[in-house]
Amino acid sequence: MTGRMTGLKTIAIAAGLMLASVAQAAAPAPEQAPAAAPGVTISAETAAAPATTTPPTAAPATVDPMLADNGGPAIAPVTGVGQPVDKFMGVQDQVTPTGRRAAWMHDVILMPVITAISIFVLLLLMYAMWRYRRAANPVASKTSHNTTIEVIWTLAPVVILVLIAVPSIGLLQAQFKPAPANAITLKAIGNQWYWSYQYPDNGGFEITSNMLKEKGATAPGERARTDADGPALLATDNRIVLPVGVPIRLLTTSNDVIHAWAMPAFWIKLDAIPGRINETSFTIEKPGVYFGQCSELCGARHGYMPITVAAVDKATFDKWVVAKGGTVKGAAPAPAADAPPAPAADAAPANATDTAAPAAGAPQADK
Repeated sequence: MTGRMTGLKTIAIAAGLMLASVAQAAAPAPEQAPAAAPGVTISAETAAAPATTTPPTAAPATVDPMLADNGGPAIAPVTGVGQPVDKFMGVQDQVTPTGRRAAWMHDVILMPVITAISIFVLLLLMYAMWRYRRAANPVASKTSHNTTIEVIWTLAPVVILVLIAVPSIGLLQAQFKPAPANAITLKAIGNQWYWSYQYPDNGGFEITSNMLKEKGATAPGERARTDADGPALLATDNRIVLPVGVPIRLLTTSNDVIHAWAMPAFWIKLDAIPGRINETSFTIEKPGVYFGQCSELCGARHGYMPITVAAVDKATFDKWVVAKGGTVKGAAPAPAADAPPAPAADAAPANATDTAAPAAGAPQADK
């Protein structure tokens, strides 16, 4: 009996030791006091005080670069590109095929012909003034006409005009050539006195473009123009963004009076007429920022309707369109989130055994 009691005590003591070790392992470890720097004494109260933890700070919200203050990708304008240059004579550098063709005709055909005709007429007038002055001709000539001269001055202008008409007709045809099927449509709407734009091929979203005011002329909450926006009277708060290398179909109309959408670097000037839609097309060859203006006298603030185009690659243009809430032309529409899953094509109905017709050539069951 005594041996049995001794065995029970031994078992109870062993069980108590096991429970104590389990409880000690489950208890949280005490927080470790911060280590003191060399030569610094930490008091008992400080060491016993609970350590304070700094709550993690929320990460700053990322801003889509496609939604910049200027309404598009952050592209800085380049002086002398796509904008007027002080004391420069000639047309702007062209960045469209039609513009380069028109600039070639202006520089190589029209200007030399006009210059030659002007110099010839000036020399002819000077010769007539010297040859037929009173001192050399005390008795005036009574000649009324000269057949040879009349034939020459009638036929010569006709020949010159025919020679100029050959490249001119081709240029006009290129300017009004219909846009291809893969073109992206931009609809420009004139208002007194600002422009609004729609992208019908990209979901139909709309942006409004106003001229940026100078510092000191802005109202509370308005953004003033900076050099990164462009020249004075040409920079806008929202830029038009267009892709490079893709045909653009330009549609113009107006909500009030006649305006004109003019972009010198594209060789484009198209009237915006109320109740009517005009159309032309162009293809931008070089990325950059280009500036234009309304070129039709439309009222008191006609000179404050600038146009700013940011030409970017197609991938950047697509990102900008999506950031504006539009859709990429030609992209497959995303499936609806709540649409039920489509049934499998080879799934058989539950009662296929009873209702399915026997396959062709299969043996019929005996009835």
